[in-house]
Amino acid sequence: MEVLQTPELQAAIQQQMTMLSTYWWALILLAVWSIPWKVIALWRSARNGHKVWFAFLMFCNTIGILEIIYIFGFSKKKKK
Repeated sequence: MEVLQTPELQAAIQQQMTMLSTYWWALILLAVWSIPWKVIALWRSARNGHKVWFAFLMFCNTIGILEIIYIFGFSKKKKK
């Protein structure tokens, strides 16, 4: 199957590549910020048996926002 490359598509691809080469440091910063939050949230959801939360946290990348909400709002252990 042949992909048609219009001038608009080529310009958009070039713009994305320019942005990526200019702001590579921002991607690293976002990764350093979000990975620890994701690991902690996934760990807690697995330990608490929250399967739906685990799946949602695993497949949705929210740059740490949803993970922080889960950790501080929904992952509290129930008192015995």
